[in-house]
Amino acid sequence: MTAFPLRRAAGLLPLFASLLCAEAKLPALFTDHMVVQRHRPVHVWGTATPGEEVSATFRGATVSGRANSLGQWSILLPPGEAGGPLDLTVKASNTITLRDVLVGDVWVASGQSNMEFATRDAVDAAKEISAANYPNIRLFRVENNVATHPLDDVTAEPWARVSPQSVAGFSAVAYFFGRHLSEKQRVPIGLIESNWGGTPAEAWTSLRALSSDASLMPVFSEWAKMNDGAIATRLRRDQQLAEWQKSVDQAKADGRKAPDRPWAPNEHDCWSPAGLYNAMIAPLTPFPIRGAIWYQGESNAGVERVSTYSRLFQTMIQDWRQAWGEDFPFLFVQLANYTTGSNSRWPELRDAQRQTLALRNTAMATAIDIGDPRDIHPKNKQDVGLRLGLAARAIAYGEPIEYSGPMYRQAVVEGQALRLYFDHTGTGLAIHGGTLKGFELAGADHKYVPADARIDGNTVVLTSPAIANPASARYAWKDNPETSLYNKEGLPATPFQTAQ
Repeated sequence: MTAFPLRRAAGLLPLFASLLCAEAKLPALFTDHMVVQRHRPVHVWGTATPGEEVSATFRGATVSGRANSLGQWSILLPPGEAGGPLDLTVKASNTITLRDVLVGDVWVASGQSNMEFATRDAVDAAKEISAANYPNIRLFRVENNVATHPLDDVTAEPWARVSPQSVAGFSAVAYFFGRHLSEKQRVPIGLIESNWGGTPAEAWTSLRALSSDASLMPVFSEWAKMNDGAIATRLRRDQQLAEWQKSVDQAKADGRKAPDRPWAPNEHDCWSPAGLYNAMIAPLTPFPIRGAIWYQGESNAGVERVSTYSRLFQTMIQDWRQAWGEDFPFLFVQLANYTTGSNSRWPELRDAQRQTLALRNTAMATAIDIGDPRDIHPKNKQDVGLRLGLAARAIAYGEPIEYSGPMYRQAVVEGQALRLYFDHTGTGLAIHGGTLKGFELAGADHKYVPADARIDGNTVVLTSPAIANPASARYAWKDNPETSLYNKEGLPATPFQTAQ
């Protein structure tokens, strides 16, 4: 037998020693200023020397555990009420003490660019940022990453108190949502931002969930098409970026503002099925949370993907809940009004989002009246955060408030008229803009024409001289529609189509 070279063995000794005598380490989520979820066991986990005893102390309680053969350990501390600041201490061969830990409600904010949209770019940004002094709201931002398998940790900056410095680059929707909850619930709020602009829902869903449903196989078919053309796509992208760099250099030379970097789908493989779930969601799932907010859909609104979105989105929500082990509230934003290209299907995508309300413990913030027809990233994120906050107060906290605009429930033919019934009428239906607009009526041929609409109690009655026998109706069924129907609480009706 050949002897193991002494020099090689000596070189490996430090590695063996580091494995056998590793200090206890915590995931990136555990830092000073963090928020842990009230009324849930406080889960603390990490790595240490295999077989080493590890203890955690919080709120006067100490619980011990032992690292397994792979060096992994996990400890559950008793649940408690909101409060703090407190210390959380972990002891093994070393001691880690986290300071200024609060107990409150933790929310995950995810999706694509409209959730990623920073506070510094919102309406009245300077005013909002200068007033951002909320030490009981804490922020944690996950950095973009893709993985082929579920990771055990994220890359992120430490938790930070809300201040003008910390909030400027943080999600505007998440911040305004958290601020509203903090003011109304009077408990510490932790916001975990984990999003990536221009990404589809399948990237945020686990492979286990995607592959268990045959109706979602088109997800993999579309991914295969993207891979088949990857070389040509990369070459075109290289040319595009080279031209962009020339424009940047010329703008600098002329003293002009440089053009924005052109967007392209799937840079860094961020459209890969489960790629973002693996890297940016899975590592968070051992950490108890109060719920999730979501703003996404633009990247699934093309003709290739829109037909599967209802099933996909519901699958993703159920997937996250299974991973966290809890049926937590999931609140999402319906796509805002925006003038799209001919290849987009925004009305169908919005309706798929509406259908997702069939899942319990969900709510939708309608944004059909606060978008920007010329900008896919509307700057009014205050109202988006507010509407999500209203939904949270009703769904997560049980407050008896109206949190949604009128939601289509039923249509009944009455001679030559069609009467529409709604849920979430609040204290009554209302018209914004003087007259009811945006309603269309169709017969059995589903050829829609503009309808005359009037409010009758908590219903809307539609007629048209061109439709003798009405069969179906729709409202705000355009990418950038006219809207007019609200409830008296000031919340807009959700776009809908009665025929499926």
